[in-house]
Amino acid sequence: MERPLHFIEHIIDEDLNNNYSPSELRFRFPPEPNGYLHIGHVKAICLNFNLGERYQAPVNLRFDDTNPAKEEQQFVDAIKENIEWLGYRWNSECYASDYFQQLYNWALELIDKNLAYVDSQSSEEIAKQKGTPTQSGTESPYRSRTAKENRILFEEMKAGKYKEGTHVLRAKIDMGSPNMLLRDPVMYRILFKSHHRTGGEWCIYPLYDWTHGQSDYIEQVSHSLCSLEFKPHRDLYDWFLDALQPLKKLRPKQREFARMNLSYTVTSKRKLAALIEEGHVSGWDDPRMPTIAGLRRRGYTPQALRNFVDAAGVAKRDNVIDMSLLEHAIREDLNHTAPRVMSVLDPIKLTISNYPESESEMLEGEINPEQPDLGTRSIPFSKHLYIEREDFKESANRKFFRLTLGKEVRLKNAYIIKGESVVKDASGNITEIHCTYDPKSRSGSGTEESQRKVKGTLHWVSIEHAFPIKVRLYDRLFKEAAPDQDKAVDFKTYLNPDSLTTLTGYAEPSISEAQSGERFQFQRLGYFVVDPDSTREQMIFNKTVGLRDNWSKKS
Repeated sequence: MERPLHFIEHIIDEDLNNNYSPSELRFRFPPEPNGYLHIGHVKAICLNFNLGERYQAPVNLRFDDTNPAKEEQQFVDAIKENIEWLGYRWNSECYASDYFQQLYNWALELIDKNLAYVDSQSSEEIAKQKGTPTQSGTESPYRSRTAKENRILFEEMKAGKYKEGTHVLRAKIDMGSPNMLLRDPVMYRILFKSHHRTGGEWCIYPLYDWTHGQSDYIEQVSHSLCSLEFKPHRDLYDWFLDALQPLKKLRPKQREFARMNLSYTVTSKRKLAALIEEGHVSGWDDPRMPTIAGLRRRGYTPQALRNFVDAAGVAKRDNVIDMSLLEHAIREDLNHTAPRVMSVLDPIKLTISNYPESESEMLEGEINPEQPDLGTRSIPFSKHLYIEREDFKESANRKFFRLTLGKEVRLKNAYIIKGESVVKDASGNITEIHCTYDPKSRSGSGTEESQRKVKGTLHWVSIEHAFPIKVRLYDRLFKEAAPDQDKAVDFKTYLNPDSLTTLTGYAEPSISEAQSGERFQFQRLGYFVVDPDSTREQMIFNKTVGLRDNWSKKS
């Protein structure tokens, strides 16, 4: 069944029924290249590119690269790679820096119209004069400069004659406006920084609010889609376009949607950068980070992220999406696609007393029960095995369905075994479990005994054939669902000290040929992915997600 249209699609359909033609539709995704894209950006990416697909309209990728102090080429490259990884292709690759000359010419036009002026106050003085939401601002003492004076000063700013912080260019709007963004916003500042694309060509740089709306106009974006915090900016963007009349082309229609707020994480690039700088995570692609790069390294798939965004929907009001919905999306995807293997992460030795010492055999297990056409895999079996330490108790009540003395369980894809005795060290710790097996109970053998039901099934690996692996177990990065909600408390206070655990485990030998990025279900343990740092000598697996949501039990 086709999903219902969201409110932005209704807006576009209404425009098409009125005064828009299909050929006029154009969308864009406009990131700032000052960090890596995160889960919130995935929503904006999917929204714009899916609209492009639905209406067969071009979608631009535009970098709003107005701040060379924070922007780098590596961020541009990472953004492009992540969008392509999600499965999208843009029509034109654009940069706000390509429009610097046009923006400068338009700024001169506003100066000549006495709609912009050079202010020589400090940033602190300007901020103080802005007023408050309930109190009007006060006009700058430089607001009455003549158009001629302002033009000369602005041209000299561009020529590099003044130090940083000595002058800015401001729009002359209304210091009493209830919308504080209209209280003579700054349009240009002096900044002697090399730009990643224009080098040292410019020493004045346009502010985001002056650049963004004009760039949409230059590219003839029909529907400029922004998150809700940009709703107050709409009046400013319209003012700039009104002031630059007689611009006669199609004007972008800005509409706002609720951003993607996800529980147990933060999506502010400033805060994410602080986590990296202070060493709480290893980088932008740390698997605990909500960045696309981090989610990729964690083992998330493009389809899972797109399904998650689709399930979350496009809303008009901000809300918080629970992390469990994201985890459900990746479970659903990997359940259908990930090959099954057995791995033991906290091993204890299991010896089958009545199995021949020198023998081993190859058993068969499904590659993926969701895809029976993939067939089976071969699993070596022998007298000495590893099982999970938590899968055995020397004595237990009737609700414990795993191995205990005197009780039968099935080894997955193998035989039924019965616990007989244990070996302990001098401290009384169990170091080895002895059991017996029923040779007629092998799974899939077709015998009546092989069909016998027991309540517990354990995963295992043959010690003789086991392949050692390094495993990184990840938990949520924060202990609190909304770590940055209380502005009086440093959000890092809520970091989860147990968000990463590293251990050594053992897996089926077939996994030794796995490549970086390959995903598996470790049966009964969860979904795991081969980390890019893996080598043939040291295979590293990152845990993507468990087989079920256990977080509610911890909260």
